[in-house]
Amino acid sequence: MNANPIELQKCLSGVGYPAGKDAIVEQARQNGAGDEVMAALKSLPEKEYESPAEVNKEVAQQD
Repeated sequence: MNANPIELQKCLSGVGYPAGKDAIVEQARQNGAGDEVMAALKSLPEKEYESPAEVNKEVAQQD
């Protein structure tokens, strides 16, 4: 997956951390995330994420 890290961070705006996968996906949807970002976030492992950087790192590992 090639989710743009900058677009990803914009889509995570408003997420209250720590946050679970469902909250992150929902906030990204509300922020108008594109298909690539949504696909990347939906494939995240089910766990609590402590920061946007942690989400970004997990998405990068999926590539």
